[in-house]
Amino acid sequence: MGLRISTNTASINAQRQLTVNQQKAEHSLKALSSGSRITQASDDAAGLAISENLRGQIAGIKQARNNAYNAQSLIEVSEGGLNEITNVMIRLRELGVQAASDNISDVERGFLQEEASLLIDEADRIARTTRFGDQVLLDGSGNQKEFHVGAFGGAENKIQVTLDANATSGAIGYDAVDVSDRDAAADSLETIDEALVNIGSIRANFGAVQSRLQTTVSNLDIQNENLSAANSRVRDTDIAYETAQLASANILQNAAVAALSQANQSKNSALRLIG
Repeated sequence: MGLRISTNTASINAQRQLTVNQQKAEHSLKALSSGSRITQASDDAAGLAISENLRGQIAGIKQARNNAYNAQSLIEVSEGGLNEITNVMIRLRELGVQAASDNISDVERGFLQEEASLLIDEADRIARTTRFGDQVLLDGSGNQKEFHVGAFGGAENKIQVTLDANATSGAIGYDAVDVSDRDAAADSLETIDEALVNIGSIRANFGAVQSRLQTTVSNLDIQNENLSAANSRVRDTDIAYETAQLASANILQNAAVAALSQANQSKNSALRLIG
């Protein structure tokens, strides 16, 4: 090949190789600093599409998980109110048993009746004021609730339950409790027992819903874990690989700079033939 000075092919090749190695080094630095091997769509177009879809699904699952937790909280608030009403019923039963015995007088039964009346009023107040946000939970005004507990639309991603519990004194029947005399106190024991059964039935329904929601949360946690792992495999930086690539690119970049310097000097020999 003859000597030419207008076009330095070796220098052009060295420049191209230098550019390639610089791009590799820059990509490795971006991947290492961002934690993502896909720093732009051209790195892996299909992988980016898959990863973005997974990211959206993961975000939906996280919110669905929050929805399920909030639904659990609603049930827990309701069940907490019913627990206090149950405690009132147990105390009323205790007062009824006490008042049904003639070892106390009518005067003392009057004191017991005063306590019983206040307890009945408090149980009724609890039923009418137990709330989750602006929703009253135990006065019978509830209806069918729908909790969205999936990452997608469709009925299969929703839980529908009827929460129309009514624990007011009139609905349960404990407003009729009377311990002011012996016979009325004895009769009230049956009323209180029926009220306890009714409250127990409501609590059992709440417990079943709560158990289902706990299973839902557990399933969402598993989905979140597995989808996050899948997204990590598609998108996250392999630190070992990228550090090796960076080291290689730096070495090749230095070699390309040296080669470019040699290529730029290679045409000097042609000057000796001139002059």
